Amino acid sequence: MNRYILFGGVIITFNRAQPVLEDQAILVEDGLIKQIAPLESFNARECERINVEGKIIIPGLINAHHHFYSTLVTGLGKAAPSKDFNQVLENLWWRLDKKLLDEENYISALVSSLAAIRKGCTTIIDHHASPFAVRGSLGQIAKAVTATGIRASLCYEVSDRDGAQITGEGIAENAAWIKSCNANPDEHLKGLFGMHAAFTLSDDSLGKIAAQVQALDCGTHVHAAEAEADERFNIDHYGKRVVERLNEFGLINSQSILAHGVHLNPKEMMLVAEKGAAIVTNPQSNLNNAVGIADVCKMSELGITIGLGTDAMTVNMLEELRVGIWAQHLKQNDPSKGFMELASALFFNNPVIAQKYWGKGHGMIAEGSAADLVVVEYLPHTPLDAETWIGHMVYGISQASVSSTICAGRILMWNGELLLDLDETEVKARSRELAVALWKRF
Repeated sequence: MNRYILFGGVIITFNRAQPVLEDQAILVEDGLIKQIAPLESFNARECERINVEGKIIIPGLINAHHHFYSTLVTGLGKAAPSKDFNQVLENLWWRLDKKLLDEENYISALVSSLAAIRKGCTTIIDHHASPFAVRGSLGQIAKAVTATGIRASLCYEVSDRDGAQITGEGIAENAAWIKSCNANPDEHLKGLFGMHAAFTLSDDSLGKIAAQVQALDCGTHVHAAEAEADERFNIDHYGKRVVERLNEFGLINSQSILAHGVHLNPKEMMLVAEKGAAIVTNPQSNLNNAVGIADVCKMSELGITIGLGTDAMTVNMLEELRVGIWAQHLKQNDPSKGFMELASALFFNNPVIAQKYWGKGHGMIAEGSAADLVVVEYLPHTPLDAETWIGHMVYGISQASVSSTICAGRILMWNGELLLDLDETEVKARSRELAVALWKRF
């Protein structure tokens, strides 16, 4: 079905100028929002009409930093207790990623993508690691993304931690994926050049990455100052802070995403702003790992585009938003601060970030934009209008059920039922089998 009309629901557009539309219908055609107008305007058009009266229509949500590969750790209790962030990496994530094989990369992305559909998330910017299954790993993830119908930007996180050969494979995997995206444009799949973090990359490796980034004219995706140890390592070994060192190699540009940024100082923040890069905050992960809370209020003051990601703690972007707001209240020691900075990150800035890769209007409901739409079971009990819609998103719609999810005009889920050429029960049964085998190797 490539042409139909959604009508009857209140539309929240994520457009600052006209955030709420009532008594308007949306004509979807060939994956795009062709027209928004009163239903009677479409009388002469012959296409299916879908009534969503009593519900809310919002844009498909965007996750600006995720790790598909972490999906199979749910319930894993074998990791040793960790006293700091480096131990978290060594005891859990760096043990896990060494064990991942091709099918586990695929099934992790498949399960996570299905979960995202159920939470109204249609675009994911991912950051992958599987050092002993590097080659073709992004293709495995792409296969899962294609099967589920969502959108994703993919990269491989290059690191020196597993030796020079694997560093080289990671560089090659990124380059091959970006070249493939350029040669075979796909509205669902994009690419960035991934790096783990400055503290796990030598100057020699950064130089090799920089040569590729320059040749490919692409953006980068890197963890930056997630923990204080990242800054401390770079200062002790290279005499530079994280952003200064990455920038010295030309690895921060207007297409770049710096994840976390918890321990960036104002000088680094100003450099990020100057380069036009985005910082993506991941509040739940930062709290869980006890690394701190990013100062998004200061970042906002300095003109940085602040996005919101989940770092794979969840696929529920509205849950992440709520935790981020509460964390900022604590960080600022002021319950009146942080609300709009976090709300803007999800509703306005994540679309700005995604538009760098998917084009104008992505992440918004507007004529000409991609038809990425979510229908939510929500009947407001207080006025819902241009003044109150953000409060409804945070305190009301976040607690409601996603009824239907649409990406590029394709209905992926309707009334809670997945409409895909996949059997979710079979997918999860296979996922459990793979998890058992993975956990034995862990």
